[in-house]
Amino acid sequence: MNAMQVAERYLDAWNRRDAEAIVASFAASGTYSDPSAGENLQGSAIAAYAKGLWAAFPDLSFETISAADDGRGLVAAQWIMHGTNTGSMFGLPPTGRSVKLPGADFIQVEGERIRSVRGYFDSRAVPDQLRLQVTVQPHSIGPLTFGSSTAVQTGKKTKPGAFSITGIEARSDAEVPEIRELSRQTVVEMLPMEGFIGWVGITIGHRMLTVTAWESSDHPRQLLQGGTHKEAMGRFFGPGGLGRAGVTSVWVPERIGSLRVRCEACGRMVDSAKAEGKCDCGAALPEAMAYW
Repeated sequence: MNAMQVAERYLDAWNRRDAEAIVASFAASGTYSDPSAGENLQGSAIAAYAKGLWAAFPDLSFETISAADDGRGLVAAQWIMHGTNTGSMFGLPPTGRSVKLPGADFIQVEGERIRSVRGYFDSRAVPDQLRLQVTVQPHSIGPLTFGSSTAVQTGKKTKPGAFSITGIEARSDAEVPEIRELSRQTVVEMLPMEGFIGWVGITIGHRMLTVTAWESSDHPRQLLQGGTHKEAMGRFFGPGGLGRAGVTSVWVPERIGSLRVRCEACGRMVDSAKAEGKCDCGAALPEAMAYW
């Protein structure tokens, strides 16, 4: 079997979605590297990476555009990856969108096994095609630490009467997506609840915080009646369960100011409730934002 046949066998294993066959294509110390996987994966780590891609893109396939052997066992293969995101990726719900990612593999063959595969592609292309936001930022600068946030807004202009705040610290990087998914399911269940106004989720490293606005301090009690929130709380308090530490609370605001909006005609900031949609200058006011 020559180098080109070894490479074709390897690429075919990807299209058959056969993790064992992919690993079997490599020599005992063979390595796999690409911009997403990182450097020098071996054995079971290669299989786990492939299975993760197939979980996110169950119909994943590679279309080989060209392949050439340099005569010394190095095969350069140009390909296009096709797939539809119908499974979870990065702990996020499926987008249902399809991707078309061009890339290339340099496959070094020794005998009938692969010594190394080094893949090259634009690592931002897939998130962009799935319409996922990509933010490049440091973990920290001086006293500041950075993370990500998510918001759900009903559009209600109701002034909040209470905020339920939950903070939880994950035990590991692997636990963060699990907690995030429970939060996502919980907020979906909160949307039709009486008194729900809006929700914000914040993740900074292993620390995760949710802030929910309600019309009154009685409304958060609905979360104790069942559903994902009650399930998550049971796991949190159970032995060996979810998270390293955490706190839940309900806050009642002492004072919340009026919603104000800037008049586009005269530039003044106006109390939207008192103005009733019209500035003193006579111009109609833009719609005010929601409190939360």
